[in-house]
Amino acid sequence: MRLTDVQAGWRDRARRFAAERIAPLADQIDRQQATPASVLAAMREEGYLGAALPARWGGGELDPVSYGLVTEEIGKACSSVRSLMTVHNMAAQALAALGDRHQRQRWLPELCAGRKIIAFALSEPGAGSATRAIGTRAVEVGDGYLVSGTKKWITFGQIADLFLVFAHCEREPVALVVDRHSDGLTVTPVTDIFGTRGSMPAEVRLDDVRVPRSHQVGPTGAGLGFVANLALDHGRFSVAWGSTGIIQGCLDACVSYTGRRTQGDRTLKDHQLVRRHLTDMLVAHTAAQAVCYRSACLRETGDPRAVMETALAKYHAAEAAIRVANDAVHLHGANGCTTDYPVARYLRDATVMGIVEGTHEIHQVTLADYAFQRPYLR
Repeated sequence: MRLTDVQAGWRDRARRFAAERIAPLADQIDRQQATPASVLAAMREEGYLGAALPARWGGGELDPVSYGLVTEEIGKACSSVRSLMTVHNMAAQALAALGDRHQRQRWLPELCAGRKIIAFALSEPGAGSATRAIGTRAVEVGDGYLVSGTKKWITFGQIADLFLVFAHCEREPVALVVDRHSDGLTVTPVTDIFGTRGSMPAEVRLDDVRVPRSHQVGPTGAGLGFVANLALDHGRFSVAWGSTGIIQGCLDACVSYTGRRTQGDRTLKDHQLVRRHLTDMLVAHTAAQAVCYRSACLRETGDPRAVMETALAKYHAAEAAIRVANDAVHLHGANGCTTDYPVARYLRDATVMGIVEGTHEIHQVTLADYAFQRPYLR
């Protein structure tokens, strides 16, 4: 695909930024299980926290290809930092698309500028992909709701200022913007996770938290079918590109390592089996990027296939990232099992890509249905 000058410019700028400001800190972020305030400030200054949001409110309003390329470069450097860009933009984008005029005026300028962080609070201890099983309840009281329940695995919930919370109100799903400082809301860090260890996840407990009706996004009944699904669609798009970044990172690491590491009088790259793995990695990146480009182009034109093609891209890229990262560890041998090289982190982060924004198994169910429809949508 031929990039426009604007798209190439965003890619090159993100590549430099990621290499200079994020990659040197990636192992520290992983080890300390936190993204430093300096990285958050740098992301804010570069405009990446509002990259997908409307220019009218101060966002970058990047076209899908540009946004994807930026996400790929940041994902290559550090999946934890990429996940901040993902979750903030996906929740804020739902607010921009489905919030009313007053909600947009109140929150979007702060979110576009990155002065406030918003987290996506859907998952619960007993409800992940089965969204209809969420147990959080919203009871109507006067001009608002009393919300009770527990959310878990909330990405960057440890530092979020706002939460886009999903609950059931008399069996009808609702989406509510809840302020971190609301009475009855408790945030507890979730630590020692397997991958994306710097994504600062949290458990968010709500005990009769009073939420004004003016904080409800979309009508009652639209919380899952419209608000959550719109946000998750953006999240899958971002994870697909981020997974592609992991693949590129693994390929770069293996090209560098096998070109230096000697075995007897030969470098590793001179062995046929090693070259086969490198070829597979190159093909995996090319294929993952291709399905991501296809998804981006369909999104740009408003094509009705875009949602499912985005899910396809996420499934393919995440699965490929896991496979490539596993091979990358093996190519590094014992060194691949240490923190001296990035491939172990890539493998752990890639594994998470197969779970977030819909597991592999959920995607297999929905994409199989799409396989029967696809011939009629070409």
